Amino acid sequence: MFTGPAVSFAADYKVCMSINTYTATMSLEDLPQDCFQLILSLTSPRDACRSALVSFWIRAMADSDSVWEKFLPEDCSEIMSRLITPIPYSSNKDLFIKLCDPNLIDGGKKMFSIEKSTGKKCYILSARDLSITWACNPLYWCWKRSQPASESRFAEVAELRTIWWLEICGTMKAQMLSPNTVYGAHLVTKLASRAYGLDSLPSEVALEVGDFKSQGSVYLSTNQKVTEVDENVRPIRVLEERLRERTDGWMEIEMGSFYNDGCYCNKDVKMSLKEVKGAHLKGGLIVGGIEIRPKH
Repeated sequence: MFTGPAVSFAADYKVCMSINTYTATMSLEDLPQDCFQLILSLTSPRDACRSALVSFWIRAMADSDSVWEKFLPEDCSEIMSRLITPIPYSSNKDLFIKLCDPNLIDGGKKMFSIEKSTGKKCYILSARDLSITWACNPLYWCWKRSQPASESRFAEVAELRTIWWLEICGTMKAQMLSPNTVYGAHLVTKLASRAYGLDSLPSEVALEVGDFKSQGSVYLSTNQKVTEVDENVRPIRVLEERLRERTDGWMEIEMGSFYNDGCYCNKDVKMSLKEVKGAHLKGGLIVGGIEIRPKH
């Protein structure tokens, strides 16, 4: 029998055609289930939910516990043990969805949630969990029970009666936050109808973690403040940071941001707002807490 190059070429061509035919007809459903679940777990919660719309088979894979286990925080068990009210859940995806809603932890002094699109951790420190200068003196500050209309998630808020030295500080461990994430800290507040003296001078804000420190100035007002700056004789209008409306009925102002690269495990994140330069009185500031969340 003739076994020359022509026969060898024909055999190779037949094999290649078979491979191409198989590849052309191969679908995602031909992948092993554990392989496809691994692929989905390397994406994001948003991508997994989008993939579930393709077919019933892919939805079964996208909703599996092995996929959503990867989207839950690594310290999820420890966080669950700190919840005020236990969360009943039927699957890891169900648990993820319920953790997207803020939940009270640490005796009601903090609020924990995860970001729906990424699974990154978010925290709110209550006013009781902050260090507010002279907050224990009823002449300067008063503690009020939260009313349903106030939309506060905590039992108490702090309201400034009158003071000239305004200083609010918060601290938390960097290891409690998600690694490889840019975080921003925001003072959650309101202004009482009787508020006065809060925007006479800018307040100083700072965020410090390890050797990193960011600083800035803000106005505790909803009105925009514009400063004229003379730079090389040409005037420049600089817009100062101001209070912004939140979706929960409160207002907020950023205190600073930093990149949590995972190297700050044993470090504290220190956040502060203060106005101590002016000798004028100020009052009517209602403090709900400080929120630390991923910054996009």
